[in-house]
Amino acid sequence: MKKKVAVVTGGAGFLGSHLCDRLLADGCKVVAVDNLITGSTDNIKHLNKNKDFDFIKKDVSQPYAIPGKIDYVLHFASPASPVDYLKHPIPTLKVGSYGTHNGLILAQLKKARFLVASTSEIYGDPLEHPQKETYWGHVNTIGPRSVYDEAKRFGEAMTMAYHRYHKVDTAIVRIFNTYGPRMQIKDGRVVPNFIDQVLHNQPLTIYGDGKQTRSFCFYSDLVDGILRLLYSDLHEPINIGNPKEFTILEFAQMVLKFSNAKSKIIYHPLPVDDPRQRQPDITLAKKYLKWEPKINLEEGLKKTMEWFKTHKFAVK
Repeated sequence: MKKKVAVVTGGAGFLGSHLCDRLLADGCKVVAVDNLITGSTDNIKHLNKNKDFDFIKKDVSQPYAIPGKIDYVLHFASPASPVDYLKHPIPTLKVGSYGTHNGLILAQLKKARFLVASTSEIYGDPLEHPQKETYWGHVNTIGPRSVYDEAKRFGEAMTMAYHRYHKVDTAIVRIFNTYGPRMQIKDGRVVPNFIDQVLHNQPLTIYGDGKQTRSFCFYSDLVDGILRLLYSDLHEPINIGNPKEFTILEFAQMVLKFSNAKSKIIYHPLPVDDPRQRQPDITLAKKYLKWEPKINLEEGLKKTMEWFKTHKFAVK
């Protein structure tokens, strides 16, 4: 049988590169497409000699074509951290709108299944807790973070429109806080922030009082959930994340414990529209995908810290 062919936009990024690895392990041929605005070829250099892997440097916000048979299109191209999408607000909006549209056109042309990476950010600063897929969100559509939130919300709307009107086989994954190897050390999100600070013997920076919560999912669990969704026949949005909730202060104390660092904790003002609670309801993922995370935060944090300690990205 001929191998399945998967196109991964954002394939040189943190999650995209791990998806490439897993798809190759599943016996697929993979084409990674990335303009490297936040991704890095270092994330995929180990695949350079793999005959089933190809990399195309391309901005998918512009029209593009890929010859030959394609079975899956996974749209993961987008700046994902506040540092990056506030630095690149217009490209973020474009890749969520034009980029999603171009991926759907490719999937329609090739009769491929299309999976778009959405986010828990579409729920905004939620008034429902934990967040179910049926929750419409509590969002500031013109705030600083809206360039990311609204790009993803539009991407979901475009994806469902193509499914309903053009009968394209589509899926939507709403990703909650994810961490692990290949994150940028200067990512700006809390996991690499804290690890960077303890590696450099700097104070751990908490924004607000530290009582706001997050639910952290290790990348390998997330990738497993995404591919279960890809290989399913589901079309409605599905939350994929770890429902185990921690306060940011609890997480900071865990980082200090595992690193044996003597860093102090300092407090800065909370950024505009920063959500106070974030926890996925994964009832649908459990029911339809038979999925739930396996790696607890302690184990995942240790693995992530070891990667940063030994990797050249860790100390600059």
